[in-house]
Amino acid sequence: MDRRRYLVAAGTAAAVSLGGCLGLTRDENTDFDVGMRPTSFDPQTITVAPGEEVVWENTGTRDHTVTAYEESLPDGAAFFASGGYESEAAAREAWTNSTGGGLSNGDQFTHTFEIPGEYDYFCIPHESGGMVGRVIVEESTPTATPSE
Repeated sequence: MDRRRYLVAAGTAAAVSLGGCLGLTRDENTDFDVGMRPTSFDPQTITVAPGEEVVWENTGTRDHTVTAYEESLPDGAAFFASGGYESEAAAREAWTNSTGGGLSNGDQFTHTFEIPGEYDYFCIPHESGGMVGRVIVEESTPTATPSE
């Protein structure tokens, strides 16, 4: 199992087991799709249709980033990172040098996903603690209707 997959699995297990204790529940009337808790994204995995925008909001007190794992992007998909960086290396460097791309409490980041596939992403300062997430972009399948 590679490190990234391990971190995703470990982060999910930790969030699920501690979610109720830490008050990590999400109000369905929010203006965002993914919240940022102290060391996790909530929810960790979200599924959307092509062309749909995802909104992340920092709902915690620590600064966070949203940074795509560049190597995991589907072919032809655009890189995304809070701060508008054009590569994972640039985003990491900006954070290291000046906390570039950081989102404070209440700040939002949005990205529209056009190409179907799985998009793994992470928070630069909390990556080692397992703050990773995934956006799954898939075509919706029509629901079969019963014959009359």
